[in-house]
Amino acid sequence: MNKTNRVLAILLLTAPISVPVVSHAQQKPPIAQYWMNVETASGMSIPGMSGGMAGMMTGMMGGGQQQSGRKLYLHLGSQRPADAPNAAHEIPSGMSMGPSLPLLTPRGVETRQPAERDRYETMERPKGRMLIFWGCGEVTRAGQPVVIDFARGGQMPNMVGRTVASGGPVSGRTNGLWPNQQDSKTVPDSASLVGEHTIRGNYSPDIRFALGAGQDFMDRVELNTTARGSGAVSVRWNAPTTATGYFATAMGGDGNDVVMWSSSDVQEIGGGLMDFIPPGEVARLIREKVVMPAQTTECTVPAEVAKRAQMFNFIAYGPEANFGFPPRPQDPQWYAKVRFKSTASTFLGETGGSGGRPQRASPSAPASAPTGDQSAQPSAPAAPDPVKDGLNILRGIFGR
Repeated sequence: MNKTNRVLAILLLTAPISVPVVSHAQQKPPIAQYWMNVETASGMSIPGMSGGMAGMMTGMMGGGQQQSGRKLYLHLGSQRPADAPNAAHEIPSGMSMGPSLPLLTPRGVETRQPAERDRYETMERPKGRMLIFWGCGEVTRAGQPVVIDFARGGQMPNMVGRTVASGGPVSGRTNGLWPNQQDSKTVPDSASLVGEHTIRGNYSPDIRFALGAGQDFMDRVELNTTARGSGAVSVRWNAPTTATGYFATAMGGDGNDVVMWSSSDVQEIGGGLMDFIPPGEVARLIREKVVMPAQTTECTVPAEVAKRAQMFNFIAYGPEANFGFPPRPQDPQWYAKVRFKSTASTFLGETGGSGGRPQRASPSAPASAPTGDQSAQPSAPAAPDPVKDGLNILRGIFGR
């Protein structure tokens, strides 16, 4: 594990984040459970992260590991065993991906050597600080930042942490996943989930449901940033039609200091909020002033944060669709959940859309007009390479 990954791992494990918890609403589990995670991603990806680090970075950076485009993740879990498991998801023709997607059963048990958390705890701790901010606005509020000083042992200050009943796929005795080694085709940008869905397998009952209007891939989020004279940065976005609320984080640093910020109006670092969250939980978090309401289309990152936090990550929470047979109050044979979100990431404080090549501009100047210390830039920049730019930012932060 290189230095960048090591420091990121320590910081993310030390930071107080919201951890999703599984909600057990039913006393008796069904024979089979089926989960569809549906995402529309916009922005950049960060290569070189894998395993547990990839998972942590995805949580903190709003899906930063995912390439732009439409994403679909399928998980069939059944209590029934099968010597030769076979299952597939028959999809609507509007998906333009063939008649079905094979649900492949993983073979063997994946091992970690040694446990990642144990390895992180034995590493040399960084000597810098983590500065934690929250709230939209041109200036930071009283009581900020909360400081974690690693040179003093990384003692945790009193931070508010929230649990979110989001849940996730539960593994059964037999499981089927897509994408997989057999089939990992790209979901077309024009794909539509609307229509009849049937999941058939030799280790589960047939699962049938239909998705209608408002139960499809969410609109793509486009982020546009404008630097203000104060040094703060305004971030604007389009409002996806089916969005239930929004949340954003920013991360970066200078020297030995790492800055983390969230859009929450109250104290919240929000690592666990960059994920699928049920509409009911989103509504609660809006009431608690943690999540931004669906009609919001702008948030200003304070100047003290914007001057050091380079990466901006955003999530638009979407609806859920739940199905089961037979209907309640009978014990179901199967249960299916379809979850939706739209995510985006961009360089903070740079004009233009998600993932574009940075070009600073004054608030009153056109996006293409160089100003200040940018005047020496060539008028015709090279072709965009957001991945390279992202890696350079991370290397600069963590000294690689």
